[in-house]
Amino acid sequence: MGIKTVAVHSDVDSSAVHVKMADEAVCVGPAPTSKSYLNMDAIMEVIKKTRAQAVHPGYGFLSENKEFARRLELDGITFIGPDTHAIQAMGDKIESKLLAKNAKVNTIPGFDGVVKDADEAVRIAREIGYPVMIKASAGGGGKGMRIAWDDEETREGFRFSSQEAASSFGDDRLLIEKFIDNPRHIEIQVLGDKHGNALWLNERECSIQRRNQKVVEEAPSTFLDPETRRAMGEQAVALAKAVKYSSAGTVEFLVDSKKNFYFLEMNTRLQVEHPVTECITGLDLVQEMIRVAKGYPLRHKQADIPINGWAVECRVYAEDPYKSFGLPSIGKLSQYQEPLHVPNVRVDSGIQQGSDISIYYDPMISKLVTYGSNRAEALQRMEEALDNYVIRGVTHNIALLREVIIHPCFVQGDISTKFLPEVYPDGFKGHKLTDLEKRELLATAASLYVAEQRRSQQFLGTPRISIDKSNVSSWELFVHLGDATHSATVSKTGSTFSVEVDGTKLNVTSEWNLASPLLPVTIDGTPRTMQCLSRDAAGNISIQFLGTVYKLRILTQLAAELSKYMPEKAEEDTTSILRSPMPGAVVAVSVKPGDMVGAGCHNANKS
Repeated sequence: MGIKTVAVHSDVDSSAVHVKMADEAVCVGPAPTSKSYLNMDAIMEVIKKTRAQAVHPGYGFLSENKEFARRLELDGITFIGPDTHAIQAMGDKIESKLLAKNAKVNTIPGFDGVVKDADEAVRIAREIGYPVMIKASAGGGGKGMRIAWDDEETREGFRFSSQEAASSFGDDRLLIEKFIDNPRHIEIQVLGDKHGNALWLNERECSIQRRNQKVVEEAPSTFLDPETRRAMGEQAVALAKAVKYSSAGTVEFLVDSKKNFYFLEMNTRLQVEHPVTECITGLDLVQEMIRVAKGYPLRHKQADIPINGWAVECRVYAEDPYKSFGLPSIGKLSQYQEPLHVPNVRVDSGIQQGSDISIYYDPMISKLVTYGSNRAEALQRMEEALDNYVIRGVTHNIALLREVIIHPCFVQGDISTKFLPEVYPDGFKGHKLTDLEKRELLATAASLYVAEQRRSQQFLGTPRISIDKSNVSSWELFVHLGDATHSATVSKTGSTFSVEVDGTKLNVTSEWNLASPLLPVTIDGTPRTMQCLSRDAAGNISIQFLGTVYKLRILTQLAAELSKYMPEKAEEDTTSILRSPMPGAVVAVSVKPGDMVGAGCHNANKS
């Protein structure tokens, strides 16, 4: 747009991607957010110093802070977002629900008073419509809560809930509200200007979540029909107009299995997942925000807003998906390669090779977006993009993302906000290999081992010594995967290895570029992209296949015979070690030397 930019950054972010992209960059303080990115005084000082005329607040930090917007207004600086009144109104949960009701937006129906007896509970439940949630007024932690689907269950639920509430909280007061069964989290993107115009730019399906944070988003939703979409869009616009909303914003709804939808909240900023909307509408939301902030009217009418194709976004995090679906991981990105060679892939990232993922900020690596003419094409591209994404140095969640997008329920669009805990009740365990996939992995690992052995016998492309026996016609190997050992016989013709694994023959073809982080192979005509993460002289090899990392060990017949004489490495005794499950700062130590501690004690001094 020809607008010069100033990036603000903390001292640890001095070589961040946004800093390098901007025309100017100014440090606003040390790493902790309260001293840098949330430090209004420092940011106002930078605005004065650089004579900036406008501020785009991004996604987090001060993006929904009415005080920051007010200070900018007082100094005559344009805030690229809505005015302070809209931020205030939508930031307050009670006020926003009242505004939504007044603007004829569907809100979760309920009885806010105290229910006197079982008969009144039934009457209220019928008015609201089943199913209903009966819950303790003073409740929490799921105690005193019952779901009722008919009159009888309501009477029973009232009795049990009041008893449980009295014993748990000493307070038997109950309230009733509509129970949203298996809700979906669907949001509507809105765009308003300062001339009273507002549009809805279709929906985003954001039901795949962990700890109430989105993991996979897509646009449009498989669930909405045109009538429901229009009704949701029109209500979102009605709410935006009620608060004179002038920027890009998002109205979030819960949608039940019968397509009833209820207002949840409004985010008065750009959403992290906005790229999927840009893909299907062709609008650049950030450009529209800047134009609106300058005072221009919107360039489009509601009839101009299309749904072209399908877009899917995966949030790639530096997280360990095997711990609570993702506990943060830190480290330096020793190798980083985005899958931009895959067609119709967009990667929005703030890091590059050599960047540090620290404890100070959100561990998101990037937003990986794929686009297709239909959903199947977008998902196929996403599989390919995840397989071709090289991230080394930190633990990442690609294994989880790839499992979600190929899960039959997800592929059919049968999802809700409970998807992850329902599909993985015992936690995420990685990809479960089918027999064919296991043979493909074993054959590729054996071929890779032989390719490396052959390379080590070459010197500038010729055998090292003339008496070398490099013309071995086949290799007899043993491949260990998990607790099992498989025999493999490998022979080579050109760039193809014929591998017999447990009596089944497979042909593995590749360029066998052992220096590349990506290993594209064709196994019996099926193209696969694997990644060899590590290999050593002892035959240990780690391969990322179908998103999940597998550890294998490959031994020759002789090495396999000798390995039984090798002493087993003893497991580390961790009984006297306290290990943090994730990185962080120690904020308090509640014990001192000499204290007695016991199981179940919250305060060690009292044990």
